[in-house]
Amino acid sequence: MKQRSILREVTAKGKAVHTGEEVTLTIKPAPVDHGVVIRRVDLYGKPEIKASIENVSEVVRSTTISDGYTKVGMTEHLLSVLNGMGVDNVLVDVDGNELPVFDGSAKPYLNMILEAEPVEQDKEREYYVLKEPVSVTNGNRSLVALPHDGFKITCTSTDLKAVHTQHLSVDIDPDVYATQIASARTFTIYEEIEPLLKMGKIKGGSLDCAVVIKGDKILSKEPLRFRDEMVRHKILDIIGDIYLLGKPIKAHIVALIPGHALNARLTRSIHEKMVAETKVLKKKPAKKAALQELVGDASELNIQELLNLLPHRYPFLMVDRVLDIKEDNTELTAVKNVTINEPHFTGHYPGNPIMPAVLQIEAMAQTAGILMLRRCGGENKVPLFINADKVKLRKIVIPGDQLVIEAKILKIRGNKIGTASAVCKVNGVVVSSSELMFALVDDEDS
Repeated sequence: MKQRSILREVTAKGKAVHTGEEVTLTIKPAPVDHGVVIRRVDLYGKPEIKASIENVSEVVRSTTISDGYTKVGMTEHLLSVLNGMGVDNVLVDVDGNELPVFDGSAKPYLNMILEAEPVEQDKEREYYVLKEPVSVTNGNRSLVALPHDGFKITCTSTDLKAVHTQHLSVDIDPDVYATQIASARTFTIYEEIEPLLKMGKIKGGSLDCAVVIKGDKILSKEPLRFRDEMVRHKILDIIGDIYLLGKPIKAHIVALIPGHALNARLTRSIHEKMVAETKVLKKKPAKKAALQELVGDASELNIQELLNLLPHRYPFLMVDRVLDIKEDNTELTAVKNVTINEPHFTGHYPGNPIMPAVLQIEAMAQTAGILMLRRCGGENKVPLFINADKVKLRKIVIPGDQLVIEAKILKIRGNKIGTASAVCKVNGVVVSSSELMFALVDDEDS
């Protein structure tokens, strides 16, 4: 089966269940291997968050993903539809910190995807095939993932007093998902409403977007859509939360009273196994070829190539772009854009923000480290900064400045240890300089 995206973008508006605010959502086509990325268009710079278990930050009555200070909640219904309908690559624009709840089911998201029209792309879809059982438990709740040639979920759901116990086992494919799962609405226990309100949750909640269980009664604005609607919605949530693996899975998931916290634990456990298996399968020649693409012949490197090359991440990646690398790989020029949004400016100094000198040194070190990789061929290696000498700080750097960082290789010993000189300039004027020493270490040890 090929990877799939959508043919055209589609937009909808709805209320956020926890904040109660109106939110506009647009789902857009994306290229192969893009995955699911959510972009906060209401924030400066339109920061993006990858839909990944590594970015899950909160699992109280919904699944929230975060990257730095940027977060988006209530992601599970959209992810459920994308997983259930076999859509791999989309960009999702949203103007709030929570996706709309709509009617409490995934049906409105399904309608959006059908309107956008899923289309095949020119690369094969990659599945994670579970090879051995994985289980998580919490009291009387449990989730077990078993090897299976397909995607199947068996779920038992119940309320606090075990009055509304429901059970369903179903093989998931797009037809089954669209007709039997997507329209099942979320539900809550009546006694849990007040505590959730005290937590600042469900400010936008009502019978328009949820089924409420009160004792042996079902409170709903319309009749139940399925006799076993509650367990179907639990399956819907599992389908969404498991998609945070970053790829579709072949497995049989057996669930007993699941919830988002337990779903996330299972997904994280499977993800750890998946990452460990990937490391074993990655032989050095293959990794060398991949690294050669990044540092081999290009005279420029963009931010995505830098993220693939360096281990640093927000808020400690101090290079935004490599502008030029000399053909003999002895000199390199890069830039670091200094913005007021960087967290260190909050305390350095209040009312008079100045870029810390140590971060200028770090920017020079990262730039020289890139050059070290380029010069020595960094197969399976990471440049480890071990010493700074002849440090000179000449002028202050403030938000709005652009650091132009120039690095030059001075000496290399055995392709393992090297020294480089570096300077930072603003508007052509040197603001800092240093000599730096590095060791190339195995990336597993860095």
